Amino acid sequence: MLRPYQRCGVFCAAALLLPAISSGEEPVRDHVITIDDYFSLGVIGGVEMSPNSKRVAYTETRWEPPAEKRNTDIWVVDCKTHARHRLTFDSAADTSPQWSPDEEWVYFKSARSRGDEKEPPYNGDAQVWRAPARGGAPVAVTRVKDGIGQFELSSDGTAVYYTVPVEHKEDAWRKLYEEFDELEYGRGVVEYSQLWMLDLEGWRSEKLIDEERVIFSFAVAPDQKRIAMITTPNEHLISFEGRSRVDIWDAESGAVSPLPDRMWRDDAPSPYGWIESPCWDHAGRKLAFRVDFDGYPSEIFVATFFHGETQVQRVTRPGGVHLSPARMQWRGKSDDLCFIGEERARARVYCTSRIRKGGQGPSRSLTAGDVVCEAFGFGRSGRLLALAMSDVTHGPDVFCVPFGSDPGGFERLTRVNPQVDTWKLPKIQTFAWKGAGDVGVEGILELPPDYSGDEPLPLIVEIHGGPTAASLLHMRFWIYGRVLMASKGFAVLSPNYRGSTGFGDKFMTDLIGHKNDLDVKDILAGVDAVIAKGIADPSRMGVMGWSNGGYLTNCLITQTTRFKAASSGAGISDVAMQWSIEDTPGHVVNFQKGFPWTRVREMREASPLFAVDRVKTPTLFHVGGDDARCPPAHQRAMFRALDHYLGVPTQLVVYPGEGHGLTKYANRKAKMEWDAAWFDRHLLGKQPSESATSD
Repeated sequence: MLRPYQRCGVFCAAALLLPAISSGEEPVRDHVITIDDYFSLGVIGGVEMSPNSKRVAYTETRWEPPAEKRNTDIWVVDCKTHARHRLTFDSAADTSPQWSPDEEWVYFKSARSRGDEKEPPYNGDAQVWRAPARGGAPVAVTRVKDGIGQFELSSDGTAVYYTVPVEHKEDAWRKLYEEFDELEYGRGVVEYSQLWMLDLEGWRSEKLIDEERVIFSFAVAPDQKRIAMITTPNEHLISFEGRSRVDIWDAESGAVSPLPDRMWRDDAPSPYGWIESPCWDHAGRKLAFRVDFDGYPSEIFVATFFHGETQVQRVTRPGGVHLSPARMQWRGKSDDLCFIGEERARARVYCTSRIRKGGQGPSRSLTAGDVVCEAFGFGRSGRLLALAMSDVTHGPDVFCVPFGSDPGGFERLTRVNPQVDTWKLPKIQTFAWKGAGDVGVEGILELPPDYSGDEPLPLIVEIHGGPTAASLLHMRFWIYGRVLMASKGFAVLSPNYRGSTGFGDKFMTDLIGHKNDLDVKDILAGVDAVIAKGIADPSRMGVMGWSNGGYLTNCLITQTTRFKAASSGAGISDVAMQWSIEDTPGHVVNFQKGFPWTRVREMREASPLFAVDRVKTPTLFHVGGDDARCPPAHQRAMFRALDHYLGVPTQLVVYPGEGHGLTKYANRKAKMEWDAAWFDRHLLGKQPSESATSD
């Protein structure tokens, strides 16, 4: 049974009581958080339970100076003793750990280099590697020229399947393509995918699939009789969001056939769905996959293969639960399909039972409480669940919980960031108010650790991206404001405005056709509620966000002068231009219910650029120089208007070579330092030299 959501008045504080890994006195929380502390954090990624459920392999990503980018390594922790050891040590981006059936090896993908070597496996191209599970030197499994794309180890450990990109030029213009090979072309030059199998007994490789398709992901049935592939006509995301399909390769015939897609194309609220996370059940007869939509709820589908027939069914989601983009998995040899779902700012592992041809049983949560699960995995029996999980006191760590145990019966296996135990953490809680149309809205409120409530605080409104996403109830120290700003003395409100996930389907879809309208009204109503509670000082308020949060920051400063400072990251200014230049135009088509030539007035009204003359707020603009999702032209346009024509205090920071997210140490530090100094100056009256936040 799902535990009903408990509302505690306006506030609803959350705390998960965790058993200590070692006995002794609790650390004293006396360390004031700084920007430099952010770079001390390790981040847990994918978790893989070993087949006998005795150990968990997981990835850990850390900053390792002098490298500018974080490195990812593979670790293993023992479920009984909690002893853990690091399997890989090189700066090689080691990801996707997979156990051999005998648990002697952990396979993974890695891009290793050594000196000036130009031949694989040490030339920096990605290959499949394996390392002894109890420690030892990694060994290259593949040595593919130009590297591999994705890989999967067969269930019996006898073969590795992997994709290889192969460039294809259409014949009509081949001569020009080859003569001017360094140019970028809109069409006609494609990196198609081949799918290969490496026999780990005879160490011979065989090409299985070589069609003119791009394979975005694939899953091998446990009996190796079928392979499911998510394929597209080309590698552009514009194809993935609307033209991707599920292709099934049959080992006996060698034929590839697509699943009928009417349910998630013609019969869906939008044809621009992203097909994700294919996974087979233990018998290789049921294939589950997820279809995600911008603005609409994600859906799960299961294809059942039986006696030469294929039947596809939609799996009903638990009420009020939105599917997370994390992977799905069948539980052991059961008919239970498990996935991560978001509900009211929590993210839990759910299981839908007895999914059989044409029917399904009830769903239930396996991880009750105020937790945020980010990854999970079962062993062969499906009796023990491994988790990467966080709450308001710590970032993701590895936990395990027996299937069917009492709610909240977690066992913590790691303490990846012990330094956090000494940090003076913000008070992190939910906050509720009435938004546009008197609809209930919630958000996450972070208050300084020593806040007494005696007087109102300067307020930062921190807006999540998406908008098909949510700010969750956990400690999330990141470059967009949470944790740091509260530690500096600000109240931080992260609103889950209309369109956010986890608050019901209608709450999400209400935003369609109403961007720069319901979302803005919900946010401003939240600001009013925080002021009414005596928490926020209305004369010292700022707003910040990244991606859709940057877009909403741009919208807000054109609609009100209440904010005395703003930081807009990777925002957009013109919705029609966004459709024309971004890599996922279906996003705009969905939310604006049409195209620039069919929704002229609506797109103009949703675009802050056309009201930029109303802006009085000092605004800092950030953007990656190579951002394909929210291209820099948008932020350059906003900056040009404010700086050159309107005389509003502003600054533009462009990060060369960066995409939609900043990946380099220097750039992330610069973003955080600029934000801290900008808000200190315009909200607190400090000079830049007074607002240093690093150690």
